[in-house]
Amino acid sequence: MKHISDSEHTINKRIHKLYPPEIAEKAVHSIIDLIFKYRSRITSKEYHLSHKDVILITYGDQVNRDHEASLQTLKEFLDSHLKGVINSVHILPFYPSSSDSGFSVVNYSAVDPHMGSWREIESIGADYRLMVDGVINHISQFSDWFKAFLASDRYFQDFFIEVDPTVDLSEVVRPRASPLLSEFVDNSGKIRNVWTTFSKDQVDLNYKNHRVLRNVLDALFYYIEKGATLIRLDAIAFVWKEIGTQCVHLPQTHELIQLIREVLHEVAPEVIIITETNVPHHENVSYFGSGDDEAQMVYNFALPPLLVHSVLHQNTKVLTSWAKTLTLPSDKVCFFNFTASHDGIGLRPVKGILSDEEIDYIVEKVKENGGLVSYRAESDGTQTPYELNCSYMDALTGPDEDDRIRMKRMLLTQATVLAMPGVPGIYFHSLVGSRNYHDGVKHTGINRTINREKFNADWLENELSMQGSLAKMMFDSYKRLISIRINEDAFNPFGTFEFLDLDERVFAVDQKCCGDSERIIAIHNFSNEEVECTLPDDILLPLCDILTSSCTNFSYDNSKEKQSRQIVLEPYQIMWLKGKV
Repeated sequence: MKHISDSEHTINKRIHKLYPPEIAEKAVHSIIDLIFKYRSRITSKEYHLSHKDVILITYGDQVNRDHEASLQTLKEFLDSHLKGVINSVHILPFYPSSSDSGFSVVNYSAVDPHMGSWREIESIGADYRLMVDGVINHISQFSDWFKAFLASDRYFQDFFIEVDPTVDLSEVVRPRASPLLSEFVDNSGKIRNVWTTFSKDQVDLNYKNHRVLRNVLDALFYYIEKGATLIRLDAIAFVWKEIGTQCVHLPQTHELIQLIREVLHEVAPEVIIITETNVPHHENVSYFGSGDDEAQMVYNFALPPLLVHSVLHQNTKVLTSWAKTLTLPSDKVCFFNFTASHDGIGLRPVKGILSDEEIDYIVEKVKENGGLVSYRAESDGTQTPYELNCSYMDALTGPDEDDRIRMKRMLLTQATVLAMPGVPGIYFHSLVGSRNYHDGVKHTGINRTINREKFNADWLENELSMQGSLAKMMFDSYKRLISIRINEDAFNPFGTFEFLDLDERVFAVDQKCCGDSERIIAIHNFSNEEVECTLPDDILLPLCDILTSSCTNFSYDNSKEKQSRQIVLEPYQIMWLKGKV
């Protein structure tokens, strides 16, 4: 074996935890060879998260123009409208795919020719930090890997998980209502019952075969070579299977993520791993590991439904109580905060935070607002709401309510995300104020399409230039918030933070950085009422609202000849108060 480093010895140990000795030795050799292969192809570069990091979540074909690669059109849109405001772009799966808007990957190492080529991906990566998806729990049934499995190719014979349908799998946690096993007919006419966690077109990979791990790592290295500095591990909680268990959050899953990080960092230590685990909050945060060995960022999945709950009830008591429980295992990790994504608004993350009655209330209100609901199968055969399918703006406001209220509520939630400790992720549709796309659902029959509309670039440009349009008002207001945020060191994702009890209608976070010399107290009124509240005595005055460049939001106490600690917030008002510690 080639000379290996101390960290490569750690890789060796991790592999031996996952595989029996005779397999582990083969795995070690193939993965070390892979590391040496990419060391000659990848140049490591300095990259650290800061307050300037804001990640746009978008499809590669989100904006389109005739006779132009959609990834090129996307780059033109970014350069024209967002350069200098947003520095990072998460391009959702741009690989050839057979379903699920890209998440049924046919070929890990190719770009969907309808979107463009690796040239366009590298062009975006040259000007923006690039986040890509590692869709490594499953692969398309139409992939060459699965076709070779059905053709009884010896190399691929154990790439997938075949299970006798009489085996008791009732303990397995199900994120969908679809069957866990799907029938396929191989080339000899034999029926093969194969594990499919999410759909028949998304066939789970078998990581007990070390060759699966080696090939997946090869794909992830390739993305880094093409410019990726952030890698999102999709549906990673389900990646390892042991019959007789729940097959979610298994020790081997955490060991596998730690191994992936260790291997990638041998070549590119700047790469950031983000785990996507749409599960109850206490389970979700376990993917931080020790704070130095697993994900550097974890999706803050409880935040989107809790913000909806707070707006609908005009009360932040639950949101603030939950936020006060947020802790991090080290100063090297942080939350990835968001409200909307290509998926729906997950409800599992608030299990145990909101009561069943409170969740049911959100479900009914979102349905009244034109949204849809997707369900998952429980072990007893019942179905429970899994996610809300709705544009985030429409989840907050009824279809007949005034657009001014719609805007205020939406901006309130987005400002909260920008002020939360961590790195903000902004879905393209939130940025432009998209509404429910019911025509798309009618066309596809898939609930999630309601929040996945694609735009003609010229039409969108017209909307964003039209005075008074909802899209322009939302886009301009959102960009202004981001522009202010990225110039404030106090929003550093690794700073210290505290959540304040000012009023049950108000959500307030106090963030400090720079040796705790500077702070921003971000205050958000979640009600349609004027709210008067008092700042704690330990907060030094004066404070100035960086959103209005005003230091006059406080009343003056004439009797004591000093500035009062009373502040008054208009309905849905946001204040970001800057001062010294």
